[in-house]
Amino acid sequence: MNRQIVITASLLGMLAVIAGAFGAHGLKTLVNSDQLEVWHTAVQYQFYHVFALLFLSVYAQRNTGLVKSSFYLFVFGILFFSGSLYLFVLADVIKWHLPAIIGVITPVGGLLFILGWLMLALAAIRNK
Repeated sequence: MNRQIVITASLLGMLAVIAGAFGAHGLKTLVNSDQLEVWHTAVQYQFYHVFALLFLSVYAQRNTGLVKSSFYLFVFGILFFSGSLYLFVLADVIKWHLPAIIGVITPVGGLLFILGWLMLALAAIRNK
C-alpha cells in the first residue's frame, strides 16, 4: 500500500508544481486577481494533501485499514476540491459555461479532506 501512496503523492505533487507554475506564469494575464487567488487556493490544498499522503506512506506500515481510507479520502478530496477550483478558473478563461453542479463539488472535496484527517486521527488512536 505504501508504494501506491508514494506513487500517487509523487504524481499529484508533480501536477501541483505544474499547476502552480501555470497559475503564476500562464494565467497571470488571462484572469483577474480573484481568480488567481482561487487557483492559488487549489494548488495550496493540493500540496497540503500531497504532504499528508507522503506521511501516510510511512504510517501505512503500522496501520492499514483506516490509513487506506484516509488515502482514498485525500486523493478524492484533491480531485474534487482542487479539481473543481481549477475547472472554475479555466472555464472562465476558455469561456466555457460550467453546469451549476461544479459549485457543489468543491465543498464535497473539502468534506472528503475533513474525513481523511478524521480517519488518520482514528488510526492513531487505535494504534497503541
